[in-house]
Amino acid sequence: MTRVDYYNDPNAPKANSIAVAVSAFIQDDEGRILMIRRTDNDLYSIPGGQLELGETLTQAAVREVREETGIECVVTEVIGIYSDPDHVIAYDDGEVRQEFSICFRAEPTGGQLRTSSESKEVLWVPTQQIDTISIHRSILLRLNHALNKNSVVYFT
Repeated sequence: MTRVDYYNDPNAPKANSIAVAVSAFIQDDEGRILMIRRTDNDLYSIPGGQLELGETLTQAAVREVREETGIECVVTEVIGIYSDPDHVIAYDDGEVRQEFSICFRAEPTGGQLRTSSESKEVLWVPTQQIDTISIHRSILLRLNHALNKNSVVYFT
């Protein structure tokens, strides 16, 4: 399924659903950021996805990281809660979802990089190369908040 993110776009379709999602910002010992290249929109992103019934938010983050990247992790803190109604995600099945995502900071604990049905590329990106890859503005916002470790938890 393909997706298109609209952010502060007056021509964006109206949201018709909302779902709880999580994402994880993870850095290795060299400060590189764990990122995926998504199969649904071809953009780079931090790993994440939808909360499933019967799991906690942190369990969902750990599961999504494992599923999309092969990396095991432990969640250490909240970076932000993103619920901007001006960010909607349109899927090719007609769903238009309002953003509602909790972004966590996590630490890698093991595993090996591998792709999945949701990630066509998995890599550790040096922070100075973030500007050289194609990333949606909503993910850049999370990266900026995560890299500014002196800030408080962000929320909309």
